[in-house]
Amino acid sequence: MSYPEPRYPGTDGEVNAVFRGADTEPELSSPSGGRTHYLATHATTGGEFGLYKVDMGPRAPGAATHFHRTISESFYILSGTVRLYDGDRWISARQGDFLYVPVGGLHAFRNESDDPASLLLLFSPGAPREEYFEKVAEMARRGGQELTDFRIRHDSYFVE
Repeated sequence: MSYPEPRYPGTDGEVNAVFRGADTEPELSSPSGGRTHYLATHATTGGEFGLYKVDMGPRAPGAATHFHRTISESFYILSGTVRLYDGDRWISARQGDFLYVPVGGLHAFRNESDDPASLLLLFSPGAPREEYFEKVAEMARRGGQELTDFRIRHDSYFVE
């Protein structure tokens, strides 16, 4: 195993770090108590990865079983209990638990408890997931071919 080829040609480094304070308001909020914080997006990482903090309200449905053809997805539980599906079984994941789902891996998640839960979602490489998060509830209400097309455009293939 070796490091990738250098991508930065300079010799002195540069000032280019991006800081996001813990008190930054979430980009998305729902009436059920859900919140999504865009910690590192496709745009801010140059497509290297996407990192999102998701605060789920009690009994939040999450996402049904699906897979991605172009991105991996990882889950890190910050608080509460999140039910994670690893393609084979459902796991009650708690603070500090981690699940890595390679490209093509079946997975799902939800909060079945009466308490809120919080997790980090990491996508690699970084895809522009923000539109998906912002419009998925609306598209699900519309349903039909429009929902199917929306999911495919966002590399989300659901297993019905």
